[in-house]
Amino acid sequence: MKERIAVIDGIRTPFCKAGGVFRDWQADDLGAFVIKELMARIDISPEEIDEVIFGNVLQPPHASNVTRVLAVKGGLPDKVPAFTVNRNCASGLESIATASNKILVGDADIIIAGGTESMSNFPVLFRKQMREFLRHFSKAKTWKQKLKLLFSFRFFYLIPDIPGIADPLCGLSMGQVAELLSREFNITREEQDEYALMSQQRSAKAQDEGILAEEIVPIPGKPSFGMQINDDGVRHDSSMEALARLKPVFDRVTGTVTAGNSSQVTDGAAAVLLMKESKAKELGLAPLGYIRDYSYAALGPSRMGIGPVFAVSKLFAKTGMQLSDIDLIEVNEAFASQMISVERAFASDEFSKRELGRDKALGEIGRERLNVNGGAISLGHPIGVSGTRLVLTLLKELNRRNKNVGIATLCIGGGQGEAAVVEVA
Repeated sequence: MKERIAVIDGIRTPFCKAGGVFRDWQADDLGAFVIKELMARIDISPEEIDEVIFGNVLQPPHASNVTRVLAVKGGLPDKVPAFTVNRNCASGLESIATASNKILVGDADIIIAGGTESMSNFPVLFRKQMREFLRHFSKAKTWKQKLKLLFSFRFFYLIPDIPGIADPLCGLSMGQVAELLSREFNITREEQDEYALMSQQRSAKAQDEGILAEEIVPIPGKPSFGMQINDDGVRHDSSMEALARLKPVFDRVTGTVTAGNSSQVTDGAAAVLLMKESKAKELGLAPLGYIRDYSYAALGPSRMGIGPVFAVSKLFAKTGMQLSDIDLIEVNEAFASQMISVERAFASDEFSKRELGRDKALGEIGRERLNVNGGAISLGHPIGVSGTRLVLTLLKELNRRNKNVGIATLCIGGGQGEAAVVEVA
């Protein structure tokens, strides 16, 4: 990259369990909250925003380009264009990468990037017979035609067509992929539960100390839940005993992946304000940090969970960096088995030679610098938002610790990975 992209500031909503306190807020409502709060915190006129780019995966039926809707609802002028990106779990990071590219080529000076997801309101479709019935009924011109159609109606038409969770390329859900990875990398149930407990304990500590509150804007829960100020999936009383009692979800006979060592299904939104480093200096703004570079990679869909290893390998090749240069690492915790697989792949000479074309391993990540405030297992994983959250959390923690360089990375459904390197000085 010719010039670093400055992240002036960022904010997110609390991440709350799907079907819970945010169940009546749509994705555009959540996104509008963070747009309003972000603009209130930065001394920039809304008129100066050139574009808004958000990630979103579960596209709301009422708002096909949800970013345009949330931008206007968030108080930005009608003249500010907006569009939505979807790279599955990395959509919130893809929005930042896309915005950075547009800024670097001169198509824009200042862009708001982020992600929004209401997993409470995932779209449920009518089955084909019901859709055909409604189509024919809408075209019926006489009462006799309509009556004939009504007599042809069958109650099973009303059975909803629930969206599938299996990847269309490999036929496996992410949970099933997590089970495969646990076998490939010889990860035990106890190791997964230990990792999940670590995530919960770190997030509980960060929540108690007010660290997470620094990146959250409280918003009201509808209709009568009051002001929501914290991520509500953090389990302060989590224990190995409690985790051990949970039954496997994706392979009920020999599986090891449970609800306790998996990421939580949540609602939320996040946003950051981006511009060139030189533009920030021109405006007299002190950035939270900088996006130095980013990279994407692809691999077999049935091993999608280790996508971060491939993405970081490409990022290191692109930048000339190595793991010893990195102070903190944020990896999206889709599953504990996926996280441990990433750790072991990073540290394996054999894996690096066979899969990455490297002479030796990328290196030992070390949990002292990995997801130091917990991750998606404890905080939740609103799909289109997590990438933005990782960058925001990482930059704030680097500043807090007086450290300089970090990596944010995610695995992606369909067999991809995305990674970005950030700096604060």
